[in-house]
Amino acid sequence: MANTKTISKTLLVILRISRMLWVRVTLMACLAVVASMAAMLLDSLIPEVLRERFTPDAVMPILTILASGMLAVSTFSLNVMVTAHNAAAAQATPRAHRILLADTTTQTVLATFIGAFVYALSSIILFKAKLHAPGASVAVLAVTVVVVILVILAMLRWIDHLSDLGSMDKTLHDTERHARASLMLARKTPALRANALTPETVMPQDVVPVPAPRSGYLQFIDLRRMSAILQDKDARLYVHAPPGRFVLQGTPVAFASGLSGKALETVKECLTIGDYRSFEQDAAYGLLVLSEIASRALSPGMNDPGTAIDVIGRQERLLWDWGRTPIENKEPIFPRIFIPDTSPEQLIEGAFASTARDGAALVEVATRLQQALQTLAEGPDADLASAAQVMAERARAYSEQAMVLEEDKIKLRARQSAGGVNP
Repeated sequence: MANTKTISKTLLVILRISRMLWVRVTLMACLAVVASMAAMLLDSLIPEVLRERFTPDAVMPILTILASGMLAVSTFSLNVMVTAHNAAAAQATPRAHRILLADTTTQTVLATFIGAFVYALSSIILFKAKLHAPGASVAVLAVTVVVVILVILAMLRWIDHLSDLGSMDKTLHDTERHARASLMLARKTPALRANALTPETVMPQDVVPVPAPRSGYLQFIDLRRMSAILQDKDARLYVHAPPGRFVLQGTPVAFASGLSGKALETVKECLTIGDYRSFEQDAAYGLLVLSEIASRALSPGMNDPGTAIDVIGRQERLLWDWGRTPIENKEPIFPRIFIPDTSPEQLIEGAFASTARDGAALVEVATRLQQALQTLAEGPDADLASAAQVMAERARAYSEQAMVLEEDKIKLRARQSAGGVNP
């Protein structure tokens, strides 16, 4: 994941568009048309002996096979992708679907197949319309050979990728990768490089509210544009709704001091509010998605405590690495903006609260959760350790109420008293 903590809103839009499947497909289709049209310009450069040997009649069968074959392969691949994404959403969590949609391997392979189809079809149309000169068939054949090689490589890559597409392991791996990138960026850029907004922060008396322009999740804050608005040395902006918070239209998202009405409207334009949470600036979102996978695995319909235990281990690893990563105590890049910093309590809550509740009756899940929380409670980050200790007590209370056998309760108490083992 690119460093999206402090990029502008314009770059964020470009980055999001680049991750969409149709973008790569469209680019490959355009390149295919350009390649087919370029053969018309190369006609004068082709030797006569090659023109006589490679006529349009020799090239047309190859283009026909390529067009029909790529149409079938593209349709089949799209069906496989949709089926795999639906399976991941059903087995893991609906949030996993949006993660899998950003899979660059799937996008590149499908773009190659559809691009090859568009190239072959456009070349056939140009030949049938007699827009290609007779000598252009040599250039078309050369481009076709390159396209066939690209298709073969894409097929080999696709076959390897299909082995785990939509599987639980692949979904967990991709979710953990996105969660790690977001967490590490949050650790290295405290408060998004602004001042941390804390209960001790004193706001001026003349602050005015900045209402949310629409209802939804606050996904992204364009800090660079906000900072450019605050040219006056006395102007300040206090954003009390961090990324990931659900806001309602018209309710205050921030409070501003020293800004005019026009500037306040510009501040609202710096807020990206969408229908769902995203990873760009929301450090806790990845942990929450992982916890949803664990809760789904613990549901009666799935009954898969092994996946829940796997998720606990991944969350433990993520938070352990987060706590061990040194905080970069650099001067804020945006000193006139105040934003809440990432809360360790929020991270622990998002990661383990639902698992502690849903897995309370299963001794294997409860003991693994106690081990993870006790390990984090012994970690180097004091705030994270304190939050983990509180969650461990809460998880034990859940299990004491849910477990039927006294033997399981004794085992859980022994696990808690034994403490954690550092990974």
